[in-house]
Amino acid sequence: MKLGIDIGGTFTDFVIFENNSSQLYFAKTLTTYPDPTKGIFNGIRELEEKFGFVVRDMDDIVHGTTLVTNAVIERKGAKTAFITTKGFEDVLEIGREMRYDIYDIFLTMPKPLVPRNLRIGVAERVDTHGNVITPLEKNDLQAITDSLKENDIEAVGICLLNSFANINHEKALGNYLSENVPDIYYSLSSEIMPEIREYERSSATAMNAYVQPITDKYLKDFEFQLKAFGFKGNINIMISSGKLTTIDGARKSPIHLLESGPAGGAMAGVFYGRQLQEENLLCFDMGGTTAKACVIYEGKPEITNHFEAARVKRFKKGSGLPVRIPVIDLIEIGAGGGSIARVNTIGLLTVGPDSASSTPGPACYNLGGENPTVTDADLVLGYLNADYFLGGEMTLSVAAARQAIKNKLADPLGISIEEAAMGIHKIVNENMANAARVHVLEKGMDPRHFNMIGFGGAGPVHSFGVAKLLNVKRLIIPVGAGVTSALGFLVSPVASEKIRSHIAELNQLDWSEINDFLEDMEKSGYEFLFKSGIPAKDGSVQRIADMRYSGQGHEITIELPHGKLNEDSIAEIKRRFVKEYEFRYNRSIEGIPLEMVTWRVVVQGPIPKMAVKQFSNTSSDADAYKGIRKVYFEETGYLECLVYDRYALKPNEKFNGPAIIEETESTTVIGINSIIHMDTQKNIIIDLNT
Repeated sequence: MKLGIDIGGTFTDFVIFENNSSQLYFAKTLTTYPDPTKGIFNGIRELEEKFGFVVRDMDDIVHGTTLVTNAVIERKGAKTAFITTKGFEDVLEIGREMRYDIYDIFLTMPKPLVPRNLRIGVAERVDTHGNVITPLEKNDLQAITDSLKENDIEAVGICLLNSFANINHEKALGNYLSENVPDIYYSLSSEIMPEIREYERSSATAMNAYVQPITDKYLKDFEFQLKAFGFKGNINIMISSGKLTTIDGARKSPIHLLESGPAGGAMAGVFYGRQLQEENLLCFDMGGTTAKACVIYEGKPEITNHFEAARVKRFKKGSGLPVRIPVIDLIEIGAGGGSIARVNTIGLLTVGPDSASSTPGPACYNLGGENPTVTDADLVLGYLNADYFLGGEMTLSVAAARQAIKNKLADPLGISIEEAAMGIHKIVNENMANAARVHVLEKGMDPRHFNMIGFGGAGPVHSFGVAKLLNVKRLIIPVGAGVTSALGFLVSPVASEKIRSHIAELNQLDWSEINDFLEDMEKSGYEFLFKSGIPAKDGSVQRIADMRYSGQGHEITIELPHGKLNEDSIAEIKRRFVKEYEFRYNRSIEGIPLEMVTWRVVVQGPIPKMAVKQFSNTSSDADAYKGIRKVYFEETGYLECLVYDRYALKPNEKFNGPAIIEETESTTVIGINSIIHMDTQKNIIIDLNT
């Protein structure tokens, strides 16, 4: 058996896959603050009570967490120092000297995670080819360690100039610290991000150091508590690229956990796309705090190395701290079930991006929240069943939701409670559809050419409205839609990615040198798989290069040909680059040489094969019809809408919308002018007459 655990901003989700029966079992609990492990073990106890499973029976546990992201956003990491080449102490402050909004005269730039007084310069210098110009001045090191002790430093980021080309000085510094201040965590840029671009490398290294102590403690406690429950199996952690790492790998490089939850949703999209024979899908994932959208193209999510954390303006590129790590390319919108609605200073209704989270939560939770949220609006509109939230484990208060909307929105705007609730629903749908549309169009694609898959706790409530706005023809609500990211953890492979910058024109490469370091990177990847218990025969290798036209400032990524590379490979590498460049920019440039910049080798284990069906204690002859509920639709106002039990719907059953389909972890809302049918795996397929 395998258990997936996904900690979100509002809920913590659980999925168990029992291999012998191919059954999936789901659970969902409120995320607990400030210690999310309490929520985890609340959920584990719930699984035991509901289904009789105990942790000690599990073979594998896969976990994803928002801990790292929250620590960076809320600035709740460790007290961190930063050591760099003397004269470069201000790289974290200077950045790229670019304004993310050239018209904002009150522009606020992101503050570095390490203040100026804790950024320390050391005498040393290496050139871009790795040649030592100034040896590391070891006489400075004692003064540095004394300063670290005096300032009660918990972690140190070390990023020396051009260390991607020569790691020796950084290694010497790391070894000195481990011998003289063994209680301090340290991160080396040559291990975290061994590639060009000084500011990005410095930012990533400082961030890794900043979150390492709290992540290390959290994962140690998590592992200890699991063992106390009798668990003896493997623990893997989801990372931002949609792959799994070991718990030791996550403790060493926690920065790779920044987008672990959303990556799980994307990988679940890949899994369901394969199951449904849909190669091109637009994934829409809406939880309690945020919504995410990503593209699955030709059966794969796009991986990007351009990512920002803790943006000053959440959706403004350039307003955050850059982190060049492999991340599934997705767009995040501040729109979740807990997103707060308010009337702004000019009298307009706005929604988000701030969230009521799980504490105090939406007003309808009756946990002290007074602000109206998206969930409150959905309850007032009849989309949610107050007595069947989380399968009846949590009762919602319609009166509290109506009161919050009346006090904060309807009365100030001079409209009815229903109009205000529909305004919230429409605005959040428009925000999500606009963001998804731009995300797809920026890739040179058309959202109308994709079918959409909707999931997350709030996703099935809003997917139909978002799909209509995008002119999508077909919407899919998969089995386990409310906990899909946790399911994605269970269908993701264990993998290792090694990186090396080696800059040269394509026609001038020393192919012997290239093959040697690619082979070393591949060997290191297979060693990682071996430590994870995966034999070499089950591994696969993908070799990737970041390339550009000579003189350009940024690169695009292509996959390298298999086997040994040589001069005969040049034509194929060039063909792949031109094809990718034309796909992105609708043109290529003649007469300019190509330049290789960064080389990447991904070694991954097998993709887990799962033929799944959802566990249900509903009898096969049960009636799916649950009754009629008054539901408010924009086009019609209130309608008497049929409500169905998802677990009792039969494969190949077909009916027309509007309809409400309820299950324990989520509710699917389907509007008018639609045809609904269940496929043979009991996924909900909705055809829209847009």
